[in-house]
Formats: sequence, C-alpha cells, structure tokens
Amino acid sequence: MIKYLLYIDPGTGSLLYQAILSAVLTLSVFGSRIKVFLVQFIRSVKAKKGSGK
Repeated sequence: MIKYLLYIDPGTGSLLYQAILSAVLTLSVFGSRIKVFLVQFIRSVKAKKGSGK
C-alpha cells in the first residue's frame, strides 16, 4: 500500500503545487485584511457573550 501513496502523477502534483502557491500568495496579499476581520469578529462575539450574562 505504501508504494501507491509514494507516487503522485504530474497532473496531481501540478494541481497540488498550484493550490499551495495560490494559498501562499493569497495570504501574502490579503493577510492583514483577514487578520483585522478575524480580530473584529472575535471581539464582537466576546462582547455579545459578555453582555448576555
């Protein structure tokens, strides 16, 4: 079974390479926006949770 897992055909390898590259580039371009959005979202959830008590 290990023999089958070690082989990645060129099409699949290319697809994986493109997916990883696009994820890295997306995070490098939009990373700060994503971080700000997540921080604001977490703060709003904490604020709603705190006001509900």
